[in-house]
Amino acid sequence: MCAAPTPDPPPLAGGASGPAALRPLLDTVLTALHDGATARCGPLPAGGPDAVAARVRQALGEAIPATGTGARAALHTLVHALAAGAADPAHPLCAAHLHTPPLALATAADLAASALNPSMDSWDQAPAASALEALVTQALAAEVYPAAYPDAPVPDALVTTGGTEANQLALLLARERHGPGHPVQTVVGANAHHSFHRAAWLLGLPEPVTVPTPNGTLDPVALDEALTDLHGPLLVAATAGTTDTGRIDPLPEIADLCTAHGAELHVDAAYGGALLFSDTHRPLLAGLDRARTVTLDLHKLGWQPVAAGLLAVKDAADLAALGHTADYLNADDDTDAGLPDLLGRSLRTTRRPDILKTAVTLRALGRTGLGALVDTCADLAQQLADLIDKAPGLELYERPTLTTVLFRPTDADDATVAAIRRSLLTEGRAVLGRAHEDGRLWLKATLLNPHATSGDLDTLISLVEGGTDR
Repeated sequence: MCAAPTPDPPPLAGGASGPAALRPLLDTVLTALHDGATARCGPLPAGGPDAVAARVRQALGEAIPATGTGARAALHTLVHALAAGAADPAHPLCAAHLHTPPLALATAADLAASALNPSMDSWDQAPAASALEALVTQALAAEVYPAAYPDAPVPDALVTTGGTEANQLALLLARERHGPGHPVQTVVGANAHHSFHRAAWLLGLPEPVTVPTPNGTLDPVALDEALTDLHGPLLVAATAGTTDTGRIDPLPEIADLCTAHGAELHVDAAYGGALLFSDTHRPLLAGLDRARTVTLDLHKLGWQPVAAGLLAVKDAADLAALGHTADYLNADDDTDAGLPDLLGRSLRTTRRPDILKTAVTLRALGRTGLGALVDTCADLAQQLADLIDKAPGLELYERPTLTTVLFRPTDADDATVAAIRRSLLTEGRAVLGRAHEDGRLWLKATLLNPHATSGDLDTLISLVEGGTDR
């Protein structure tokens, strides 16, 4: 009996033949994305978690079948299911979180990164990608830290998975600067991101001291009192763009206090950092360059596919603490011979060339184009605030600082506010977030879609007003 012929292995994405193999598959994917979004017909699928899980289960079938369905069938079925069951940030009524609709050009660049698949842990796996990362991160660091004088330290930035990793790196660098036996005490506002508490726990540092934020921003008087009472190495973590309200701490005053008390300053600008590209809104970040480290996150106000975080450092010499050697990746003789050492650029080993999509976006749009997107979304937030102010049945929390707007039905209790949000989610009509401020629960709209219109804002208002009648 003749043996059955051995089937050819599936085609690869890279190499000269990769694009030809990808082209028909991409057509399948794009069709499935379109058909799935059409089937969803809204910002998220209707029916709630159980209904969505049931539809996914039906589409998946047997997760690991004995015999596969083939590439096109698998792609169409599962991409369609994912698109039909997505909370789609490109829909103007999907406005709950710092969950941005990615730009098409950035997504296309991300496809190239996936096809080429460089691994950013050694130069011989990512020759061009490592050079591109070095150039673009230095340029972004210079946006945060423009040279103030001729002999100013040279800044740099590391690519991270987002704000959480960047904040953790900031605490790690502070810990290493002071060494064992001198644990760094982090001081945060009550408005700070939760990642600082987790980072302190992971790094074996004392639990952060939390300073009140009675007006939603870090109170300089309370900070002064806290720093006066504390001893040893101190790191103050301020926020430029809080998660719940988008507020920006008074950075110049905080920087002055840090100088007076000998504390170091870190600023979590994961949300607000992109204001650097806006001539109109950049002044809100006055004092940012006085921080020793700054967190940025361009998969928020930067319209990048996840992930696109960065940690900028005022002095690239601080990054020496991350130095690490693995002979098969960065042997000393290779480094001495001029091969770039990439292991000190991250706590991760294998990592994607996430800088490519950001580089493409910056080159395509420039500072002016990216700043215009920031301004558009900030203007939308002001328009929504105006509509809420004019609606007799709604209450506005405050005028927005960035693109976050908090509001609620007038005189509603917290249970009613929560029920309205869940009802809109379950019906697939709108995705709004929630935030506790001033002792009450508020609906949160985070406007990151530059294609949203005033009509979309009207619809959002109408849906919330209608929710009180259910």
